[in-house]
This record gives sequence, C-alpha cells and structure tokens, in this order.
Amino acid sequence: MKKFSFKEMLDGLLGSTPAPAQLQQQFPEKLNVKDFQAMNIVRHGFPHQPTALAFDPVQKLLAIGTKTGSLRLLGRPGVDIHVRHDGDPAVLQIAFLVNEGALVTACTDDTLNMWNIRQKIPEVVHTLKFQRERTTCISLPLQSKWLYVGTEKGNVHIVNIESFVVSGYIINWNKAIELSRKNHPGPVTCLVDNPVDSNKLLIGFETGLLVLWDLRTKAADVRWQSAEPLRSVCWLSDGKQFMSSHADGSLCTWSVKTPQRPVATQFPHAKTRENGQQEPCKAIQKVSWLSTRAGEPYVIFTGGLGHDTAGRTPSVTVMHGRTTTVLEMEHNVVDFIALVDTPYPSEFQDPYGIVVLLQNDLVVVDLTSPGYPCFENPYPMDLHGSTVTSCTYLADCPGDLVPALYSVGTAKQNRTGFSEKEWPITGGTWGTGGNSYPEVVITGHADGSVKFWDATAVSFQVLYKLKVSRVLERQRRSQDGDTEDQLAVQQVVLCPESRQLAVAGASYVIHFRFSRNEKNAEVPCLEIPIVYETYGDSDRDPPSGDPAVTVRPADTIAGVNGKKAELSLPVRCRSGPIRRPPGFHPELVCITPAVNGEPPGVISSVAVNSAYGLLAYGNESGLVIVDTVQRTCLLNLGTPDLYGPADPYQRAPRSPKQRAEEADLGRSPDSEQINGLCLSPTAGKQGGVGSVSPRGRDVQRSRSQERLDTQQTASRSSSLSSLENISSEAIVCLQFADTFVNKSESSTCPCLLVGTSLGSTLIVQVALPRSADRATQAVSVAPTGSIFRLNGAMQCIALLDCSGARIPAAAETWRDGNKERTRTPSRPTVSSCGSLSEAGGGDGQLLVLVSDKQARVLATPSHSCLCKLQITETSFVVRAEIISLKDSVCLVCYLANGRLNSYSLPSLRPLMEVEFLPLSDLSFQTTKSAIADPMLAIWGQQMFVNEDATQMARTFCISNHGHGLYLCSPSEIQKFTISSEFCTQLQDMVGELFLACDMPELPQQGFLKGLFGGGVRSLDREELFGETSGKASRSVAKLLTGPTAQAEQLQARVSSTGGDVGRARQAMIERGQKLSKLEDRTEQLMADADNFSSTAHQLMMRYKDKKWYQL
Repeated sequence: MKKFSFKEMLDGLLGSTPAPAQLQQQFPEKLNVKDFQAMNIVRHGFPHQPTALAFDPVQKLLAIGTKTGSLRLLGRPGVDIHVRHDGDPAVLQIAFLVNEGALVTACTDDTLNMWNIRQKIPEVVHTLKFQRERTTCISLPLQSKWLYVGTEKGNVHIVNIESFVVSGYIINWNKAIELSRKNHPGPVTCLVDNPVDSNKLLIGFETGLLVLWDLRTKAADVRWQSAEPLRSVCWLSDGKQFMSSHADGSLCTWSVKTPQRPVATQFPHAKTRENGQQEPCKAIQKVSWLSTRAGEPYVIFTGGLGHDTAGRTPSVTVMHGRTTTVLEMEHNVVDFIALVDTPYPSEFQDPYGIVVLLQNDLVVVDLTSPGYPCFENPYPMDLHGSTVTSCTYLADCPGDLVPALYSVGTAKQNRTGFSEKEWPITGGTWGTGGNSYPEVVITGHADGSVKFWDATAVSFQVLYKLKVSRVLERQRRSQDGDTEDQLAVQQVVLCPESRQLAVAGASYVIHFRFSRNEKNAEVPCLEIPIVYETYGDSDRDPPSGDPAVTVRPADTIAGVNGKKAELSLPVRCRSGPIRRPPGFHPELVCITPAVNGEPPGVISSVAVNSAYGLLAYGNESGLVIVDTVQRTCLLNLGTPDLYGPADPYQRAPRSPKQRAEEADLGRSPDSEQINGLCLSPTAGKQGGVGSVSPRGRDVQRSRSQERLDTQQTASRSSSLSSLENISSEAIVCLQFADTFVNKSESSTCPCLLVGTSLGSTLIVQVALPRSADRATQAVSVAPTGSIFRLNGAMQCIALLDCSGARIPAAAETWRDGNKERTRTPSRPTVSSCGSLSEAGGGDGQLLVLVSDKQARVLATPSHSCLCKLQITETSFVVRAEIISLKDSVCLVCYLANGRLNSYSLPSLRPLMEVEFLPLSDLSFQTTKSAIADPMLAIWGQQMFVNEDATQMARTFCISNHGHGLYLCSPSEIQKFTISSEFCTQLQDMVGELFLACDMPELPQQGFLKGLFGGGVRSLDREELFGETSGKASRSVAKLLTGPTAQAEQLQARVSSTGGDVGRARQAMIERGQKLSKLEDRTEQLMADADNFSSTAHQLMMRYKDKKWYQL
C-alpha cells in the first residue's frame, strides 16, 4: 500500500499547484539559462555634468569626460561609445595620443588612465596612481611618449605612456622659482610645450608665476610674474609669444625676449565708469591664440564679462582683427576647443570651428561663415530639454510606424539660422550589423512635450515631437512658481497597430489619433471628478439610504450648507478650433478637477484599446472608462465599488468634519444611472450622465458609499494585518483583453483587467454593440465580482493561450482619413488544449498575475492556480514585464535590491538572476535626499521606498526581444539587453572609433629658416627622461594595471610559476644525483678504509717478532 506524507495529504486537500516539472511537460518551454545575458548596449543623450573636453584633429574624434567618471567618445553621427572609470572619479583632463588610437585621462582620485580606443569597446590598459601628490593638469606633446603631469604641490613629473612608469626627471617648484621668492607659487595650472622648441616647457602656477623651463639644462630660462591669479596659457605658433588669461578678466601677451612685464594687457569686456574707474570683470577661464595665413590671428576665450551688468549670460568671445564677436550661450561654459586641420602646433592653425562644451549642451560654431552660425547638432543631445518624466519602449513595432512618424516630424522641419556646411566631427565608421525589427522610444517631459525616437539597434534619432500645451493651458502657478508640473507627462500609451495614443498627466488624459492630413477642429473635453467617501459608522446608512453607487452630473454635487460644490481645474482645455498639423491629432480630453479645493489624485494607470474604442484610467480613488467613439463616460467608480459586496478591506473613514460638510451629497440616483453605467447614448444630450459638448460642463461624478459587514470582516484575508486601516487603493495596472468573465463562462468576451495597489485583480466586463451600431448604441460596462489577490501591489497582467504564447490585445489597423478601418476579431476563439484541460478542467487560457512580491499563473475559466512564485521576501519589484523572446515568453523583474531576474512561463522557472543596477543609481529622480534601505523591516521606511520607486518605474522599461532601457542620469538613457544572442551580435552593430590613416606631412621649412635656426628644434626626450635620469621614488606613484595588463600579468605569473616549478624539479633531480654520488663516494671510502686496515694488520704481523736491528 502506498504511503502518503502529511504534506502530500495537505496539498491534496488544499489543491496545491502542479510541480514545475509537470508544467514543463504540459507546456514545452524553449527558453533556457543560456539564452540570457544582461549587458548594457549603448548610452544616448547629453553627458551629465561634463568636466573635460578633447579633440583628435586627425581622427576627427571628440571625447567628453564627466563628474561621475563617464567618458563619451563621439565620431560621425551614429558613432557614439560610452565607457566608465572604475570607482566613478571625476575626469579632470583628457589628452589624445593624436592618430595613435589611445587617450589619457586624469581623474580626481589622482590616477592617470591609458585607454585603448583601437577596439570597439575601449578599455583601460594602464592606470597610474599618484600617492603623495594630487594631480592638477597634464600635457602630452605631439608624437611624444612622455607625459607632463603637474601637481598641487607645484612639482612637474614626467610619465612614460608606453610603460606608465614615472621618470626620475622631476621639476621641483623650489627650483623653478627665484631664490629671492619667499612664498609657494601654488599648484601647477598650465603645462604647454613650446611649438618650435620642444626643449622649452612653459609652466604656469596658480599665483600668476610663469616659468619657461629648459629641459636640457634643468633650469629656468625666463620667469614672469603677473599681478592676478592665472587661469590658462596659450602659445602662438611662432613660439616667441604667448597669451595668458587671469582672474580679473584680463588677457596678457608675453614675449620670450621681455621677461620684466607683459607686452600688452587688455580687458576685452571692461567698461569705464563715470568716475573714470574700470568696472570689475569675471575671470577668463580659458584662452586660445590661433595664427592664420591671412595674418590676423584669432583670440578665442570664455568669460571676462562685467560683474555689475545684470542679465549677463555665459558666452564665448571671438576676436579677429578689429572685430569682437560675443557668442551668447544658454548654459555655463565648461570648456571649448578650436577645430583646426593641422595637428602641428608650429604651423598656421586657421581654425574653422569651435566646439563649446556647455553644462547642458554641446555647441559647434562655424568660424568660416559670416556671423559665426552654429552647426546643427546631429547627436540626440536634446533629450533633457525638459526633464524626462516617463519613458515607453516599443520593440518590434510595425515596420511602417517609423517612416510615418519621420514623414510628419523630422522631415517637415525646416530649421533656419544654422550653418550650411557639413558636421565637422566625422571620425569612426558605422557598424555593419543591424536589427530586422524597428524600435521606438517615447519620452514624456515636464513641460508637457512628448518625443518619439527611432531607437533601432544602436541608433537614437528624434522622429516627432508633440506638445500638450497646444491642447491644454495652465490654470495657475504652483506654490514654488513652477508651472511645468501641471502639464508634466506621467504616462504615455501607444497602440502601434492603430496609431492611437493616450498621454496622461497628473490630472488629465488626452486621446490622440494619427493622421497625415492637417485640419482645424475643436477638441471635446470631459471633466470627470473621481471622489470616494467612506463613513466610519458601520451601522449608519449612507445619506442616500441606498447602498448603490451614485453617479450624477457635476452641477448636482452639493457642497457645504447645501451649496453647489466648487470644482477647480488644474489645467484647462483651450477653447475654439485648434490647428492640427499632420501627426497625432487630439480627439478627446479628460480632466480630473479638484472638488471643494481638494486636489485630485494623480493618475496612476492608463490603457487604450482601438478595437473596443475605449479608454480607461485610474488614480488613488477610482476607475474611469471612457468611450472614445461616442466621447462619453461609461464608468466612474471608486475602487471599493469594483469589489461589490466582497470587499475584503476595512476602509479608513473620513473625519467628522468632512462627513458633515458632505452629508447632503447623497441623492437617489436616476433610473439611467444605476451601478455607474451609461445605459442611454442620448442621456448626454439631455444633460444627464456623460453629457459631452466641445466645451462640455455637464460632467458626471461618482460618489461611492460603503457599508461594513461584520460577516465580511470576519472572512478577510489573513495577509492583511487587523491593525491596518486602508485609506486608499490606487488603480496601478489596466489591461484590455478577451477572456473568461467567471468560472461558468464557456467563451471569452471583451474585458478590462484592473490591478490595484493592494494586490487585487478585478474583472470589468465590456458589452460591445455590433460594429454597424457602434456609433449610436451604448457600450455597457460592469464589474463582474471576479477577484484574484496577491501580496503587494500589482505590476503587470497578461494572458497566454494553450500553447504558452502571449495573446495580444485586439486592435484595429490604422487607416488614414475616412478610409475603412479594419479590426482584428474582438472575440478570438480559444481552442481547448489537452494538457491545459487536464491541468485546469477544460480551460483555454492562462492568466499571469505579477505583483511586487509574487507571481501566479492561473488557468481560466476554472481559476485554478497552476504555478506560483515568491519573487522576493525582503525587497520589492520596481518594474515587471512579460515579454517575447525567441518565439517564447518570459517574465522579467527589476528588484529594488538591484537584481534583474527572469522566469520562464508558465512554469515560473528561474532563468536569470544577476546583480544589475543599484536602486540608489536612480535616486536622482526622487524628491527626497536619500532612499531608505529596502532591506529594512520598518514599515514607514518601506513605504518611502515604494513611493520613490514609482517615478523610477516610469523611466525603467523592458520590451520584447529582451531589450530595455532606463534613465541613468537626468540627461541620458541607457539601453540594455538580456538576450545572449543579441550580445553576440552587438560587436557588429557598434561602430569603429579608430581608422588607420597617415599623419599629415609636416610642411618643409624654408632654407633661410633652417640656416638661421628659425625652424622647429627637436629634443631627444628619451635621453633626458629615460634610464639615464634614474628611477623615481616608489612612493611617488603606484602602477595599477588595467584588464588587458592584468591578463598579461597573469599570463606572465603563470609562465613564471611554471618556470619556478621546472627549476625546482631540476634542482631536486640534481640534488638526487649529488646524493647518489655522495653515497658512492662514502662506500668507496669505507672500502678504502677496510683495505687500509687489512694492510696495516698484515704489516704489523710481519714485523711483530723482529728486533729493530733486523729491519
């Protein structure tokens, strides 16, 4: 007889879920662990908090360093590589090894890093860390392998960039200054090699001391002392003069032959006051002095404007001959570089442009065109024009969507005021690989704008821009004076097949349709308050005396003392006809007004379905369903009313004052307003429920009332503590689908699946009329009473068919104008599956429910649980999505502890669990100063974490094919993938940075120049800085190897270890041989000793009896 354990008996009684192995047999799953690998793909946007800039004039590459240790390498449009330093130190300075495929970065952690950019993904080859001194600046002469490093103590060290070893040659500050100087010259701020004499090095100190150092004689040739602190120095190409900029806004010109005082001093932007004094100016942070063949040099500098002038904006000044041009910038200038064709500093520079790195933008100025216009920036660096508040990622969208958006967006733009010449940064080449499917990213912004981006493969180009401000206008200013938050886009939902768009803010939802034609029309508006009240006395009936839901027009809402309630709109729909250019046209506006001064809850979820013609959205109070065809409100219910009499929660009552003020709100409902349903399409025309006009004011309002039943209270779920008092239950997840309403149903019907913040999933049934009568007959919607509950707030809902494939939502195919539209079947037939029937008793669908704690797979319509999973105990899920990957589906979850997990469906078998992204890296999106540790068990801190994570979840997206993205900084988006197949293809998609090419030939110097010593004089730096200079102290710097060098070092260690083992073995063999020889010699000595003893004995016996005279 078979024996059963207690656990097996209990599982049988409770109807436990099938084992994952059984589910895998019933539903064959193609995905396995080898199909998953998390990897960052590419980063788009403007580098956040830039600090350094460098340019390779031969390779035409641009490098930007940031405060967070990032390094962006830019070439031609489409060539954009992002790498990052270990430890995230700020980048102080960048120096290219011109045309050699490498660059050096100096960071705030006193490290020098050598980057190899000959490979597609650059890597650090060597890292050198200074231990006793802090680095302040670096300088790398052209085609030199010796790097000059200035320090905070005023010393100059020299580093070999091939071996990253510090030379024994050092320029000490006490040798650079005059003997009579009594104070320290300060840190080294500038190091510039003389363009015609590499033996001369110009050293600039912070206090204004300038020293021309002779490298051969190891002494100072000339010293200059300026009256003001020094900011920058630049040589003229002849090597005889240089210019310095200072903290008082002055420019000083110095001559090598005049050591006493500057040749000229000028204040370019200083003005003389009425009293004859010169107004003070801001510091000139950087200056460039560039020669031209025409004779008049360019002087380019940033800063130097007057202190007292109000409204002064950041600027870059260009002085050429007698003309001075001030180029005003929108943001603070971080750095700039003049673009020249020649890499040789001794030749005429002839600049053709200026790259200006601003705090929030990158500007390139054309110096060869009149008026100095800017080049149109081809990089996607305007992502942060307004703060990004939401992201939507659509991978594998219809192939005609991207061309359609481009045709009405970027292609229609005719920008003026830009230079007509080509973009000057043209380095690198594009990748050879690509995707077979288009990808679209939609970003919502704080100013109410929506941008569509082509994100296919590694590209990122803007396609189309949409502004909510053309439809809505701000009603009032916020308390902090910022009006952007009123129109800020919180969520964007796009149906790519029908090209219908829903844009939601805090208190509004706008429904758009795509059209290639332009038209003028007025936009209809619905003002729908969502208010829910609960009365604390369970024995007290609601004021209406009827537990039914009350739905009434806004003009019947009563306020204090029987007066009409005051409705205030945070935003207002613009009146009159609105011009609608080709693109997305607004069709309907829904606004949630504030009732009696109480601000409305923020809209937390939106869904749109083109096949049903319905729009649904919810907030912390309730749910609204709108008919986008007839433009009426079908349902406006508080969240508790969606449960009906089966509400398992105790709702927190309002204060007695609030109850007294709203005691007169209850009135008996009209016959056509029972249960919150819009039963008559003509009611709106009579001023009843759902009345709509182009500027409609008669808007319905829902007021839900609840009685607490002691019997229901006794049957509440034990998952909720009796001490908890629920004050609100937000609608956080909405999904239109064709599914079974309850267990008794044998066929599917259109439904709306509603997920709440308390882990409940409710089903709202939708009754659609025939297609021919869709525009005239009403749509009926009603809660069904079906409830599924999980721990935690709901994250996503999806339906799978009997083969385990995801069932897409019904959608109509887009047709422009008045052409006939075709719809996909609104009620697809679901064939029964043998394995599913066995598991669920004739079920035809699988319902996947995911909360921030659990995941569950149910068979419908039987509602039997096939599989369940506890995703996390101590943390929570920030974002979860069910995606398609390799013709299969899987669940992907990003957790607050930084892990990225993937599970198979329907068995919920773990496929990937990796440490991906700490939640603290996304904390810049929160309003609080810090995020509470999600590992803490304190409920209040856990609530803060969940509140903060809501905004992070809006900008963290996971889409089909295993692609995803997140907002990694206020101005950058990081794309990633979890597909190992895509990771193998990434190398072909990423472009090449370095292209092998010859250095431009150095023009031959004239005969007279060479004869009289006026040409370029070279220096054998190897002789000065090499082995003959000795070795630097080990305490100066420590060599920290990069990944490549570590591999080489490991290989060398392995080789040396193998050699040591071989030598030890050989020594052991030799020792054995020597021991054998010693043993043989010992035996020989023993034999010789025996022979000697025997011979001595015989001799003694022979002469024993003889006298001495007989011998």
